[in-house]
Amino acid sequence: MTDDIDSAIVDAAIAWSVRLEFNRADPGQAAAFERWRAERPEHEAAWQRVIALGEPFSKLPPKLALETLDEAARRNRSRGQRRKALKALGWLGVAGVAGWLARESPPWQRAAADYVSATGERKTVRLADGTTLVLNTDTVLNVRLDGTRRVIELLRGEIYVRTGHDPDATVRRPFYVQTGFGRLQALGTQFAVRLDAQNARVSVDQGAVEIVPPDGTRAVAQAGDVYRFDRTRAYRIDESPAAATDWLDGVIVAHRMPLGQFLAELSRYRTGVLRCDPAIAALPVSGAFQTADTDRTLAFLADNLHLAVTTRTRYWVTLQAASTP
Repeated sequence: MTDDIDSAIVDAAIAWSVRLEFNRADPGQAAAFERWRAERPEHEAAWQRVIALGEPFSKLPPKLALETLDEAARRNRSRGQRRKALKALGWLGVAGVAGWLARESPPWQRAAADYVSATGERKTVRLADGTTLVLNTDTVLNVRLDGTRRVIELLRGEIYVRTGHDPDATVRRPFYVQTGFGRLQALGTQFAVRLDAQNARVSVDQGAVEIVPPDGTRAVAQAGDVYRFDRTRAYRIDESPAAATDWLDGVIVAHRMPLGQFLAELSRYRTGVLRCDPAIAALPVSGAFQTADTDRTLAFLADNLHLAVTTRTRYWVTLQAASTP
């Protein structure tokens, strides 16, 4: 019977689960939730479906929580209701969840940033100094151009930079990319920067980039180099810049990549949780896969690797070994 519940009501039930999980001490939220449950039988049925999933949302990747509510907000055309949704998301941003700030940008941060890209979106921005930035999926950054320097503050995600010649500046202004893991200085260059949970990656196409971790030794990445860096060190890795920037063409190129790792990459381009049964996580994946249609990519993987795609909601998808007839 619950299969006939409108998807918007299921989304609302998921949103309520998130709010309650991260705001246990708020009696107003609890009372509002009880009123929502009592409004219609479908609300209660949707709530029972959500809790039947069997896992508290605090144990899931916060991406599900944020983007479930964000999707609901996007469907709301009223600006007032949009602000209300952002406020609800802001409550989540200050919740005491381990690893939240390391993995997710709070919605208030996105709302205040100079440039953002949505999940699955690539966006190109041209700055006043002639610099071109390409933002990959789910990226958040600020730009500061003053009389003495040019600074890109990368808060989340991944960017490709083509530094401009800064023709209108009266003095030569250095170009920096500031991250939580350290600072990069461009030395007349084209390069990509990606933030991950534990470190960052820089790949250089042209020129050079100086890497300055806050507590470590400086390093200079030349054209053709790919480096990782954290707060204490920078080190070269065996990867080509071309492979690090396949996303510019909207693809993930895999060469015998473990399925679990591939799905982690693909999940950056879709809303919600995407995972696989640990028993099949090591299956090798090879090919060039479009990021614009992740459902089609999953269907292709399932067909070629003989897997089953289990969809609990559109925000929660799991790949498993297909059962034999």
